[in-house]
Amino acid sequence: MFRALLVAAATFLAGPAFAGSDAVGDRVEVNGMKMYYEVSGEGEPLVVLHGAYMNIPSMGEIIPTLAKTHKVYALEFQGHGRTTDIDRPITYPNLADDVAGFMDKVGLKKADVFGYSMGAAAGLQLAIRHPEKVNKLVAASAAYDAKGWQPEFTAFIPQMNVEMFVNMPFAADYKKLAANPDGFPALVAKLIQLEKEPMAWEADVKALKMPVLIISGDADVATLEHSVALFRLLGGGAMGDMGKPLAASRLAIMPATSHTAVITQPALLFAFTEPFLKGETPKGMFQ
Repeated sequence: MFRALLVAAATFLAGPAFAGSDAVGDRVEVNGMKMYYEVSGEGEPLVVLHGAYMNIPSMGEIIPTLAKTHKVYALEFQGHGRTTDIDRPITYPNLADDVAGFMDKVGLKKADVFGYSMGAAAGLQLAIRHPEKVNKLVAASAAYDAKGWQPEFTAFIPQMNVEMFVNMPFAADYKKLAANPDGFPALVAKLIQLEKEPMAWEADVKALKMPVLIISGDADVATLEHSVALFRLLGGGAMGDMGKPLAASRLAIMPATSHTAVITQPALLFAFTEPFLKGETPKGMFQ
């Protein structure tokens, strides 16, 4: 989601790639596409969903970091990385259904999910459309309503065009992995259209039953107020130390952090994510 905040995203996505030495790659047929994925680590299953224009390597160190304590299934979405594109729009419901189909193909009945940016929105839709498949959801740089975007980003969406993206440095990197090296312009057109798709999921989010960890940068593409509103929809934000248990969902704000900087801080992401997935809660003075 939030596609690219142009220069920053180009610098980020063209940066060094990381991969776990024990990662094993494979492909499965999902909804008419050949979906590439990698499995690494041991432990409870954790599905990792990347952002737009990204792939498994450009997620950086967070995948091998999570694989220290989990069996990580990292996949590449439609038209991204080594996954083929198909004649179908990229929408959040479609991406969510692809994840559900992937889980069926690899024998995952239920798993924790970690999503970043577009992957976080796809994770929310997975939880909405296929709640039986999601144990806990970590949504980093997520939104549930297009009204939650920063004004600068909302104003930028109508200016997006394919040409501005195909001339950026990471466009050349696309060809290194892509099943169709010439498919980048078509992917860009679909992702630009994704930004214009209706996005108003308040009622669906409020109905979610599984715990959700919301992670946001304090200078992210969604406003801080939107992240707090998302947390409140999930039952969070009430005062603790009053004899009632804390909400199952959690909110973490990363300081001095823009959208593209969220994923470049794996140690901090892990410090937020691991206690949440383990169900660990800090103890207060009255406990």
